Amino acid sequence: MIGGLTDLIMQFAGIGGMEWIFLVIAIVVIFFGVKKIPEIARSFGKATAEYEKARIEAKRELQQIKNQGSNNKVGREKLEGIAESLGIDYTNKNDDELRAAIEVELNKSKQ
Repeated sequence: MIGGLTDLIMQFAGIGGMEWIFLVIAIVVIFFGVKKIPEIARSFGKATAEYEKARIEAKRELQQIKNQGSNNKVGREKLEGIAESLGIDYTNKNDDELRAAIEVELNKSKQ
């Protein structure tokens, strides 16, 4: 049993990058059908565009908050909103730490 599993793993390890791409494409075609693939690609493209738009908007809002100063309540609420949309925990962070965490997350998602 373990020997058979090892042999199976060794076979998969021998599959190169292009073979995996063809394998995934074949599975997608079998699972979704040829007519659904363009629809899936469009929805993936739209989701990617929305993510980029939200990232740019968050960066713009962060720059506006930096320009306004960090002592007003509205600035903190905007920072928390941006942090929440990026999945950053803001509960134990002051404004400067939160800005730094947001900038790190935005720069990380750029790459």
